[in-house]
Amino acid sequence: MAENMHELAPHHLPPFIPAADGGDWLFTVMLVVLIFGGILVGVFYLHLHSIPERLAHKHGRMQFELVAVLGLLALFTHNNIFWVAALLLAFIQLPDFWTPLESMAHSLSRLAGTGGVSSETLVEHDLEQEDQELEAGMSASDQPPPTPADHSTASTAEQENKHV
Repeated sequence: MAENMHELAPHHLPPFIPAADGGDWLFTVMLVVLIFGGILVGVFYLHLHSIPERLAHKHGRMQFELVAVLGLLALFTHNNIFWVAALLLAFIQLPDFWTPLESMAHSLSRLAGTGGVSSETLVEHDLEQEDQELEAGMSASDQPPPTPADHSTASTAEQENKHV
């Protein structure tokens, strides 16, 4: 074979030049590296993107849902401000506003004379009372005024109806 080569042709070819049969090992290796690298970059991006949700998981459900929505907005809109907001919200512990509000509502219902009964129970009781009145054929306007002994329970139900 050496006798068929031209005298000006180089006697040694570099390994990155493909052979005459079309097999290119460098192209095959680079294709595998690029596909594997693309998958790794995607996994790293999604892992990095889920950091705020993993941090907010230990907080309350409402805060976790807010962080998750901000994370999805950042993922689909490619606006990084949503991701930064989600990260900041994940690091900040939101104060518990619900417990003091429940306590105030409970105290106010005790002051109103309902005995600290929840408003859902009072609404259910009022609905049952209206159903009984409708079955008896009386509407709320046809009822006689409450007697003084029955005044405390009737007035609290009326007061609760005004607030609901």
